[in-house]
Amino acid sequence: MFPFNNMKPLLTAEEQQQVVACIREAEANTTGELRVFVESRCSYMDAIDRAWELFHKLAMDATERRNAVLVYLAIDDHQYAIVGDKEIYERAGGAMFWESAAVKLRQHLKKGEIGTGLANCVQELGTAMATHFPYDPSITKNELPDEIVFGK
Repeated sequence: MFPFNNMKPLLTAEEQQQVVACIREAEANTTGELRVFVESRCSYMDAIDRAWELFHKLAMDATERRNAVLVYLAIDDHQYAIVGDKEIYERAGGAMFWESAAVKLRQHLKKGEIGTGLANCVQELGTAMATHFPYDPSITKNELPDEIVFGK
């Protein structure tokens, strides 16, 4: 997906493959669902508000165990947010865990390492999800698609 008036992709094909592979690996060890949404501009002042809007729009609040996580990134606006449904938010450690994950993501973004930052963030979130919502063979369905969602 290309942003308007710019021929550079938001993520290269290799970066996209890396992030999707990390999502699949993370979800293989948990009943949780993890999504990544990338767009060039945030349509709100607060990236967390935009992330929650997308969380609901993508039906992430409808997972069976309420353990979905969304990593949101608005590249041109230098905004990002990580939001998790009620159960995973609380079990992973509340605000302290989520703020730590966001700081680590920001460190990569500041260096221009968007793909690596997203991949590392997904891995860290996947570890927390696997700890608190381990894989359960009785739940075999993948409730949400694994690919990165691109906005405008």
